[in-house]
Amino acid sequence: MISTEEVQALTSSGGNVIGDDGSKSGSIGQVYLDDQTSQPEWVTTKTGMFGGAESFVPLASANVSGNDVRVPFTKDKVKGAPRVEDSEGHLSQDEEAELYRYYGMDYFDTASDLFQTTGDTERTGNTEGTVGHDTSGPTTDDAMTRSEEQLRVGTTSQEAGRVRLRKYVTTEQETHTVPVRKERAVLETEPITDGNVGDATSGPAISEEEHEVILREERPVVEKTVEPVERVRVGKETVTDEETVTEEVRKEQIEADGNIDDNRRS
Repeated sequence: MISTEEVQALTSSGGNVIGDDGSKSGSIGQVYLDDQTSQPEWVTTKTGMFGGAESFVPLASANVSGNDVRVPFTKDKVKGAPRVEDSEGHLSQDEEAELYRYYGMDYFDTASDLFQTTGDTERTGNTEGTVGHDTSGPTTDDAMTRSEEQLRVGTTSQEAGRVRLRKYVTTEQETHTVPVRKERAVLETEPITDGNVGDATSGPAISEEEHEVILREERPVVEKTVEPVERVRVGKETVTDEETVTEEVRKEQIEADGNIDDNRRS
């Protein structure tokens, strides 16, 4: 909000009223002070063709930028403000209320324009017993609220991956030892005795003969069969890990200027 010390400089600087979109609404005309607090409350700016009309703009959220006054309203918004005819340096409560409604701001209908001072206590609207008054807008109460962001950490479930079972065939070599039996011929001689003399002399006395004996042996035989050996399935289990989360949070801080005792708890 603009201070009273800046009022005189503004009215003589030849500056302009600049909107929040950077557009120039018009040159600075007059600055109106609150009847009770003498704080700057309104500024007029010359609008219309050749600056032939004046529009009132509230200074509650305005600030000074060099010789200009910056207000949070567009040029069209300022230009369309209700006209006040022949104000004679003073706005009535009805005129003020209409202007505040137009700019979308709260207006407190008190015994005077905006603030009423009784001794050391100020009252705004229905706020009684308020110590001090707001310099950035209409007074609501005697305290300023400090807020801060709170960090709440939780968990959310999301897909982390997939597992599939797949079979494929590999070839390996296995070696097994198998016992096999083989027949072999064994040459034996026996003497002629009374027991075999008959068999020995049963044939010709002298002749050429052949005698054949068949030999047999075992050979390994390989046969393959398919047998189930095990079952494989995919199951799930839950494990718990810890992760550290770091995030920035904003906190409002309130400091006091001037001669004051700080009774806040640390």
